[in-house]
Amino acid sequence: MNILFVGDVVGKVGRRLLKEQLRRAQVEARADFTIVNIENASGGFGLTGAVWDEVSRLPIDVFTSGNHIWDKKETGALLDAEPRLLRPANYPAGNPGRGACVVKSRAGVPVAVLNLQGLTFMVPIESPFVVADRLLAELAGQARVVIVDMHAEATSEKQAIAWHLDGRASAVLGTHTHVPTADERILPNGTATLTDVGMTGPFGGIIGFKPGPVLERFLLGTPRPFEPATSGGTLSGAVIDVDEATGRARSIRRLRIEEDRSA
Repeated sequence: MNILFVGDVVGKVGRRLLKEQLRRAQVEARADFTIVNIENASGGFGLTGAVWDEVSRLPIDVFTSGNHIWDKKETGALLDAEPRLLRPANYPAGNPGRGACVVKSRAGVPVAVLNLQGLTFMVPIESPFVVADRLLAELAGQARVVIVDMHAEATSEKQAIAWHLDGRASAVLGTHTHVPTADERILPNGTATLTDVGMTGPFGGIIGFKPGPVLERFLLGTPRPFEPATSGGTLSGAVIDVDEATGRARSIRRLRIEEDRSA
């Protein structure tokens, strides 16, 4: 089966691209199952109820997120109410929502999706390595196809979790930095991995935001409010072919659809 994973949707441009280009991406991927990271979908930070109503109507099977999912107060209720909307599983107990789910594809194949967050240069929460082990033990027997969204800053940590889960996950895909990497591969025991799938949104800025405030923050060392950029729309993601009988990946490739604004 083919899994389409779409990278971090950023702001209004990202949502428009998702609506306009998702079907094309699914056709190109021959997708049987679609996962989209939407932690930046509302103005570049978090998720509102109105935006959830917008994106949840699209043909997407599971939505993942990351540290910015907490940026909007109303998201807690959404996380509790929507079983297909995940937050990183290694946040402390007592937080709303869940970090894993099992959803059947249109063909009836169960797919487990895990959402984890890294520790390096991020908030100090439970180890994603330990939590991944625990979740896989809990999900044993429920799904052979297992996809992991590893939302992390450090490339080494993303690669390390992929090696840690090699042979136990079908794919480990990195999100968070918004910059796509070119290191897609299949590890020795059958786990496909890509350090970062990139973002879906305005590549005309700096990781999706207007350059001015970002530059001022680096130059002056003081906080600036960031605003999503508006140009260079690109949908980024990955396509993984998984043997549904064994859960091992057969191939992985990057997917990138650039918006044509010449017309």
